Amino acid sequence: MPNTTSFVPAAPTIPGPIADTRRPRVKFPAGACDCHAHVFGPQQQYPFAPGSGYVPPEASVDDYVRMLRAIGCERAVIVHPSVYGTDNRCTLDALRSCKFAFRGVAVIDEPNTTDSQLEDMHQAGVRGARINLKSKGAVVAFDAAPRLAERIKARGWHIQFFLDTNTMPEIDRKMVKLPVDIVIDHFGHIETAHGMQAPGFQTLLRLTRHERCWFKLIGPYRISKQVPKFSDVTPFARALAEAAPDRCVWGTDWPHPNVPFMPNDGDLADMLADWIPDETLRNRILAANPARLYDF
Repeated sequence: MPNTTSFVPAAPTIPGPIADTRRPRVKFPAGACDCHAHVFGPQQQYPFAPGSGYVPPEASVDDYVRMLRAIGCERAVIVHPSVYGTDNRCTLDALRSCKFAFRGVAVIDEPNTTDSQLEDMHQAGVRGARINLKSKGAVVAFDAAPRLAERIKARGWHIQFFLDTNTMPEIDRKMVKLPVDIVIDHFGHIETAHGMQAPGFQTLLRLTRHERCWFKLIGPYRISKQVPKFSDVTPFARALAEAAPDRCVWGTDWPHPNVPFMPNDGDLADMLADWIPDETLRNRILAANPARLYDF
């Protein structure tokens, strides 16, 4: 750990979230879960990994909980971000804070992580391992997935993939061979401008046919340029929800690191109501599905 008496934090290179969360018009059900968010800092306690692609401002557990209560979530999932490499301390400390009903997704250095360490993570609330195939500085490659899956399957964990299906349109053939559930976040980074017949989205639709494949309906600003409502995301979200109604979940992606447009989380909550107008299905995506996936 750095010497805190002489430590000078790096200046943020990206903006922080909008602090004044608008209360959404749509009412979330009991057990509603934000299935994707990150916490950052303080830097002197949790230094960033060398070669990190960005420097986020501090985004504390207290700030996150304040936002969750504003939009009406009762549960949440903290996903370990790329800037910390395989040092999961910031994420694990947030889970252990007991400030909310948390679960977590860690980044595992599989060859150097013991079974005892995996069990400690499980006890803290980790229920998945993330493999990042897109971000600068990501340190776990797809080749690690089969070994990692064998080690985590007894605990009921899944593997979450952060990837760009536009550049990996055949990746589904490898994914479906894994002996654990898989989760695709951020719509697989499709580009809505390419249309629903594009290879990237067709990859997602093929994955919906497999009972172990789950999808996170998050981050419209990462796949669409139609600011601020991103209305062209709607048919893509509906198609996934209709094809896999029991395997879709939702999240805010708070504090929205490294994005071209900073949204208000209340607007994101209402956006889900536009994507999924059927209240029964929407409530399933918000509560019942994440309860199964994250073992709440």
